[in-house]
Amino acid sequence: MKTIVSALAVALAGFAGIEAQAQTPRPVLDFRTADAIRNHCLAHAERAGHIVAVAVFDHSGELVSFAKDRAKPGTAAVAQWKGRSAAVYLNSTLETGSWNVPTAPMIATIEGGVPLFTRDGIGIGGVGVSGAPSAFDAECATRAAEAAGLAVSPAGR
Repeated sequence: MKTIVSALAVALAGFAGIEAQAQTPRPVLDFRTADAIRNHCLAHAERAGHIVAVAVFDHSGELVSFAKDRAKPGTAAVAQWKGRSAAVYLNSTLETGSWNVPTAPMIATIEGGVPLFTRDGIGIGGVGVSGAPSAFDAECATRAAEAAGLAVSPAGR
């Protein structure tokens, strides 16, 4: 009986080591960084004379930070649509708009959403901006991400 218990203990210890190795922490988008992206974009838009909504999502498509300033409700919904799409597909909405799959779940097809990557190329979310011309929305999101120390494309791409 002691032999069986000892063998089980050794086996369980081996599995515990495997499990610990498999649970390497993944970088995540924290609230402070998401809020910094949101605030930077709102300030940039205000300086340019635009009223925008900004939505920042984590890698699983969950809203982390949002502001609509004085933007209309429809504008706010479009910013969220763009940001969630960029987070889920880890591609800009300009790019997903060219995929010709408008019925794919959570896909945005209008420029203004950009994915968020660590400097090591790990996708951690997306940001969507709406309310200004689409090219400005994308520029605002990109500048805000870069100001927060993130990239909008994986490393080497």
